[in-house]
Amino acid sequence: MTQTVQPNHLVTLHYRIALDNGQPLISTFEGTPATLQLGAGELLPTLEQRIAGLRVGERRLFELDAEQAFGLYREDLVERVKREHMPEEEIEAMSIMEFTAPDGSRYSGLVREIDAQSALIDFNHPLAGKSIRFEVEVIGIL
Repeated sequence: MTQTVQPNHLVTLHYRIALDNGQPLISTFEGTPATLQLGAGELLPTLEQRIAGLRVGERRLFELDAEQAFGLYREDLVERVKREHMPEEEIEAMSIMEFTAPDGSRYSGLVREIDAQSALIDFNHPLAGKSIRFEVEVIGIL
């Protein structure tokens, strides 16, 4: 009997995420497969949903629009932050910066531009607003 992937399974698989034009972003097909705990936040929930129900040995390609993938690009997630509210370290445009929320959770943003008074920080996921191709091959279920 062939096993099928279920939510919360520990799964070994190869996967590739590429832009809709085919430009690869991440791939395990050329190296060591990934072992992921579904439901643990290691993979985007919409990608986990595509894996659920696949059988060991099955290989599939999914095309997801921006909303199904990493979400639409939101202008309200781009904000200007005063330098006094930023770490003392040297900050450069187009670098990723870590922030700590009042509740202690951590998040990051892309520094779009910076001057002596403030920085324009983009808190969107780097792939927000982009359609992707998600290819997966299930190797095993642990």
